[in-house]
Amino acid sequence: MANYSPNGSIIEQSGSRIQTYMSHVYGWMTVGLLLTALVAWYASSSEAMQQLLFVIDYRGYYSLSVLSWILIIAELGLVFALSGMINRLSGSAATTMFMLYSVLSGLTLSSIFIAYTSSSIVSVFFITAGMFATLAFYGYTTKRDLSAFGRFLFMGLVGIVIASLVNMFMHSAPLMWAITYIGVFVFAGLTAYDTQKLKELGEHLPQDDQNVFRRFVILGSLTLYLDFINLFIMLLRVFADRR
Repeated sequence: MANYSPNGSIIEQSGSRIQTYMSHVYGWMTVGLLLTALVAWYASSSEAMQQLLFVIDYRGYYSLSVLSWILIIAELGLVFALSGMINRLSGSAATTMFMLYSVLSGLTLSSIFIAYTSSSIVSVFFITAGMFATLAFYGYTTKRDLSAFGRFLFMGLVGIVIASLVNMFMHSAPLMWAITYIGVFVFAGLTAYDTQKLKELGEHLPQDDQNVFRRFVILGSLTLYLDFINLFIMLLRVFADRR
């Protein structure tokens, strides 16, 4: 993380610089969320898109189509590429990749409009937004170092991923609920942890290189976007009303 500028130097930033960085992060995160929501709504309301994204059996149950699995793999590829190549990407390339990820996420998340009632989706969204804002505020203002907590959360995240993969074959309801409740805790904690780390990053970004500034804004936006979306999905399972 020491190569934010071409000469490898890290310039100390003022409080106003941090605020500028974080406001850009939240701004682009919001754009990504809005794009995802619009695409998800459109895909769920289009019969043609539903036929492409889902397979409906004789009982009327939905499952993911081959195309949906390809989109999920593409999403993972974009996240790894954006995170791993951030020092080599231009600001515009990073922005394009984030917008593309938001679109793909909207397509794969369109199933929530099929599984849950619209009113409960809206209610859970506001619950998620309130939790996210509170936890982000804590992460931004706390003087406590959350690094050790972050390592614990990362282990929890790895556990969630492994358990989710296993449950794709087991179809265990108890395991699904365990993943859900643990996931709420993990992504809530990551919201505070990632906010603190992004604040620290904002202190050391170069003041005069807009290309570097933009790409790390996008990286921060993707990080918080993922925290928000995953927290939202977990809370949907807990609170939303199924159709």
